Amino acid sequence: MTGRLNDSFGRTATDLRVSLTDRCNLRCSYCMPAEGLEWLPGQDQLTDDELIRLIGIGVHHLGIEEVRLTGGEPLLRRGLVALVGRIRALGDIDISMTTNGIGLARSAAALAEAGLDRVNVSLDTVRPETFAQITRRNRLEDVVAGLAAAQSAGLGPVKINAVLLRGVNDDQAGELLHWCLERGYELRFIEQMPLDAQHSWSRTDMVTAAEIRGWLGARYTLSPAPVRRGSAPADLFSVDGGPGTVGIIASVTEPFCGDCDRVRLTSDGQLRNCLFSRDESDLKTAMRAGISDEELAQRWVVALGAKKAGHGINDPTFLQPPRPMSAIGG
Repeated sequence: MTGRLNDSFGRTATDLRVSLTDRCNLRCSYCMPAEGLEWLPGQDQLTDDELIRLIGIGVHHLGIEEVRLTGGEPLLRRGLVALVGRIRALGDIDISMTTNGIGLARSAAALAEAGLDRVNVSLDTVRPETFAQITRRNRLEDVVAGLAAAQSAGLGPVKINAVLLRGVNDDQAGELLHWCLERGYELRFIEQMPLDAQHSWSRTDMVTAAEIRGWLGARYTLSPAPVRRGSAPADLFSVDGGPGTVGIIASVTEPFCGDCDRVRLTSDGQLRNCLFSRDESDLKTAMRAGISDEELAQRWVVALGAKKAGHGINDPTFLQPPRPMSAIGG
């Protein structure tokens, strides 16, 4: 091992988020405009071999223990099942995927067989009309089928990520939790973050974690779950005494940057030490120029060493990163 991905604040990155594509087959209103975005040209994106080389450097040289595949929508990546198999062959690491669930019904079993451990599925509502309003697509049935297929394939615990939007689905928190509890899915509510392509995020419009706790508390008895949070972003609560739980991720109002253990690789080969960073380290160009694995690993070390204490959203000088979430990866 070359070293560890330590920063100057005593944190060590062991969780690698890998974006496989910036493309997506939904047009969620809090992520991108209705007409979509201009996608990266194919030649600008990392090939499978390049991805495996960089992930392998993280695992074998730098202490990466978990790899999460993201997008855009990672299920749109051609040859995904084979790619997961190659990642699995790198070693005894945890491999997960964050997806919108469209296409998961036909791929869940193969992904599990290839070595994927579990999935997180984005789902903000179980009402078809609200789903269509948020995503601008009528694909709720596909997502529901994908969730069931993931559970059947053993990709669990199946987690659901939900964002509440004021005046759109903020009256549905209890309903969504009830739906998840009935099916054995683990729900996580996430505060909306300033990562939309339109740069239209507004603090006053954002539904806060405190509001979510209040709404859920009016319907259920919530008590802190008896588990250590560690570097996990969610505050976990037992629902009506358990065994069901719900998580609330207060990324904006109650940031957990001090426990962050993540580093991100974009689909075009840029290393990011924070989701909200405005700086990137270009691994792709250096790799294609022929530098060694050791030199690439040192670039990771330098990039993580420059990580800031926090994301700075609550600082008056905060500037939203120029790339939206779909191009960075979740």
